[in-house]
Amino acid sequence: MRLALGISYNGQAYQGWQSQLSGQTVQDKLERALCKFTVQKVSTLCAGRTDSGVHGLMQVIHFDTPLTRTTASWVRGTNSFLPRDIAVEWAQVVPDTFHCRASALSRRYAYILRESPVRPSVDAGRVGWVFRSLDMDVMQQAAAHLIGEHDFTSFRAAACQALSPIKTLQRIDISRRGAYWRFEFEANAFLHHMIRNIMGCLITVGQHKQPPDWARQVLIERDRTAAAPTFSPDGLYFLGPRYASHWGLPDRTPAFDGLP
Repeated sequence: MRLALGISYNGQAYQGWQSQLSGQTVQDKLERALCKFTVQKVSTLCAGRTDSGVHGLMQVIHFDTPLTRTTASWVRGTNSFLPRDIAVEWAQVVPDTFHCRASALSRRYAYILRESPVRPSVDAGRVGWVFRSLDMDVMQQAAAHLIGEHDFTSFRAAACQALSPIKTLQRIDISRRGAYWRFEFEANAFLHHMIRNIMGCLITVGQHKQPPDWARQVLIERDRTAAAPTFSPDGLYFLGPRYASHWGLPDRTPAFDGLP
């Protein structure tokens, strides 16, 4: 049968999602736990890879297995072999036609940013940080230039392996609660470092170092050097993919409620 799992993780201790020789990735830890639970080798596919230091609230993976166990057993059993900063949130049997990556309609991220004179302490590694004040209005104006289908080469890392830089950015929502800003992004797919590079530009505009129209000019340039430096991974969270309702998969986990 084909099984889908929803995974949450704190990315601070890991070199991203994708398996590496070091073994210090979220995928390595998950597959090791699944192997211990099933006493079989398990290879997983994910909905969207995350970089070193990036967190996940609902990464979705799938794999095929000959074992028949209850979904509750898959959750509890796998979690018993996982480190405390990675957890299986849910498990669900899916049709063989389901593919966690190809079946996704869109992918969602949030960036949590702290604006304060003093660096984070309790939430160090879990939020980005700026000490200069930000202007909501001009950041929203800049974000509007990025919505829609564009060539996002200017926001693409040199190591990006995507076949095309053309992506459709469906929304950027910006809100604030106290000292914490929340930037939420949704697109059909994202390029390597795309959100962190967009964050760098939005913060540059928000601090009045560039006008809002600069974001449009950066897009037009199609040149990574035209944009701001890549921003910190600390406050970036993969909220997970969206799927058509007929798959019957959860749209969120309790971890969503922990973000500002």
